[in-house]
Amino acid sequence: MTQTQAKDARQQLLVVDDEPANLQVLRHILQDDYQLLFAKDGAKALELAAREKPDLILLDVMMPGMTGYEVCEQLKSTPATAAIPVIFVTALADVDDEAHGFAVGAVDYITKPVSPAIVRARVRTHLSLVRVEELRETRLQIVQRLGMAAEFKDNETGLHVIRMSHFSQVLARAAGFSERDAEELLNAAPMHDVGKIGIPDVVLRKPGKLDDAEWAVMRTHPQIGADIIGQHPGGLLRMAHDIALTHHEKWDGSGYPRGLKGEEIPIEGRIVAIADVFDALTSERPYKAAWPVEKAVQLLRDECGRHFDPQLVELFIAELPTILEIRQRWAEQQSGVLTEAAD
Repeated sequence: MTQTQAKDARQQLLVVDDEPANLQVLRHILQDDYQLLFAKDGAKALELAAREKPDLILLDVMMPGMTGYEVCEQLKSTPATAAIPVIFVTALADVDDEAHGFAVGAVDYITKPVSPAIVRARVRTHLSLVRVEELRETRLQIVQRLGMAAEFKDNETGLHVIRMSHFSQVLARAAGFSERDAEELLNAAPMHDVGKIGIPDVVLRKPGKLDDAEWAVMRTHPQIGADIIGQHPGGLLRMAHDIALTHHEKWDGSGYPRGLKGEEIPIEGRIVAIADVFDALTSERPYKAAWPVEKAVQLLRDECGRHFDPQLVELFIAELPTILEIRQRWAEQQSGVLTEAAD
């Protein structure tokens, strides 16, 4: 295959302007680094965006038939093109015009006459941000699906990790977490039982009571989970590591694997312990009936100061209306088919 026949791996930009001279200027600035598509009106721009899914769009405002603002609004209202970043490139330099551009969904606003260095820098920056967001979303999906894999291995449905993760987020907010940290906990919590992947099925799926040797094997899953996730200096994976390792610790020090006591247990582990147990108790499984909510709440109260952090239990109970809404939203059908209940 010749070089000209090889697929062009460069990122693709759509440049939209009704003036050929302006298209030519942007072509000279960008053609060495990117694949370029061109449109001279809004209708053609929408057609190309829908068909080609460019990585970024450079869009003029003042065009006949359909303004750039209208084009941007249509792009953002269409799921297939909503995530494509739009940079306005326009002669409109008024602050209100710029504000309008951001209001309809643009990520940046460049005024004409353009500086080649500024155009290159802004395009490069926003393409990098798109890449970062894609990597973040991919990482979250991997974390969530690995957590679900552990649940399926344990005869769970997969909805358990969704419910208990949302319970954990609600409790974290009530405990004073920032919105960002509460969301991070939501995304880390699905990994709490990932260590069960390393537990033999003969132990994990045993229908009867575990003997002492089998229970010793089962108690290794928090450390296995922490080892799978690994040590990290901060962020989502650090939190997931701490949750996997400590969600079976107990407030009075009788938990495992390390026998941590009270506030020696990271608060994320204490939060997930409550969310995990509450959902397990109130969910039907092949080996048990679901507990009534009132009975599960009473157990949480009874275990205050023994299994659970007393303050977190009270916060959880105070949030019970929200918890029950989440439980209903992610309910399980009797047939075992996984569905999200209608909002």
